[in-house]
Amino acid sequence: MRATTIHGTRDIRVSEVPDPVITAPTDAIVKVVAGCICGSDLWPYRGENPITAGDTIGHECVGIVEEVGAEVRSFRPGDFVVVPFDHCDNTCRHCQNGAQNACDNLGFTASGQAEYTRVNQADGSLVKTDGVPDASLLASVLTISDVMPTGWHAAVSAGVRPGGTAVVVGDGAVGLCGVLAASMLGAETIVAMSRHEPRQQVARRFGATHVVAERGEAGVEAVLELTGGVGADAVLECVGTDASMDTAFRVARPGSTVGMVGVPHGVELPLRRMFTQNIGLAGGMAPTRKYMPELLAKVLDGSIEPGLVFDSTLPLEQVADGYRAMDERRAIKVLIEP
Repeated sequence: MRATTIHGTRDIRVSEVPDPVITAPTDAIVKVVAGCICGSDLWPYRGENPITAGDTIGHECVGIVEEVGAEVRSFRPGDFVVVPFDHCDNTCRHCQNGAQNACDNLGFTASGQAEYTRVNQADGSLVKTDGVPDASLLASVLTISDVMPTGWHAAVSAGVRPGGTAVVVGDGAVGLCGVLAASMLGAETIVAMSRHEPRQQVARRFGATHVVAERGEAGVEAVLELTGGVGADAVLECVGTDASMDTAFRVARPGSTVGMVGVPHGVELPLRRMFTQNIGLAGGMAPTRKYMPELLAKVLDGSIEPGLVFDSTLPLEQVADGYRAMDERRAIKVLIEP
């Protein structure tokens, strides 16, 4: 099959690789209808994560079931499904406690930017729709594989509440979905920290009441001014750098919680501030499957349109152009059509 492969820093190619095959009776093979590039794919692309040259890359996709293992009971070839980036059996002790991200049989989508992908816990992981979604809904359905549940996880972990104030640090697709999640949870004041006009526009459409373009000290001061010097009731950290985490804790009011979903790189926690101000930290890798049914239902009934985070669509052959566009912040999120 044709698949996106990574060979080194900023070296993305489309290669012929072996088709995925059933290796366990709980597996399913999915023919990818739409995949996309995630902000977290940019970490290895930029050389921030170790890579093995020739590995496939891409963990977000939707598609049609092609084949299932002998123990798969809930799905059959022809079903249209959303594939969570983190696979789970949805029955183990951790899954039953709402931590599907720590499943005893955890797996990950490894070829979401390709023609086919393997899901290693099909019954517990996949969520199907009633037929192929309308083309106008496809982009939003695709966000349910990762970025929308991840943004939702940030908001839930931060304790966003009706009538409260939420600050979202990060204006990538996850941060923008965090803005949408904060709006869905009833926050009255939602501050999107963004210095890019196209992203600011999406943030406002998703419910942001204020936009702060400044960063560092100036950004912190702007948020404190907006909140009357108090700080935010809930902070969503959607980047994963030391600077973004520092900002998140500095704009959090005493007694609040920072919901962290940005993959951490070089982060040092401000433990003294956390201790003296009783500011908590929650979140982490999203238990995607936990949130998928509710969020997918809202997409399908038109309540939300998270697919607005996609501002570019490219064929698989041009996936390297998509990586460059996101790396250079010329695109928010790129949808890939195999």
